[in-house]
Amino acid sequence: MSACAVFQTRRFARQYKKLHDNVAADVNQAIVSTASNPESAERKKGDLAALRVVKFKSQDQLYLLGYTVEDAVRLIYLEAVGQHENFYRDIKRS
Repeated sequence: MSACAVFQTRRFARQYKKLHDNVAADVNQAIVSTASNPESAERKKGDLAALRVVKFKSQDQLYLLGYTVEDAVRLIYLEAVGQHENFYRDIKRS
């Protein structure tokens, strides 16, 4: 699958807006690499089976970028971004 169009959910936009500029730059890098190869990320199981997660470091912290892929129209929906702590719990709540 080649590069996909990228859209962000409202949750992702709110989380992204709160990030420091240097962390946001690392998130942007993760988004670019994800858009060029969306199938490379780890796919979750169970009730988060549609979610794919890319892990990356920024400021010596592990961050996760969660997204879903719509293969039929070649779209990536950015679902959430944040530190590892409580990441999956917060996604399940919404």
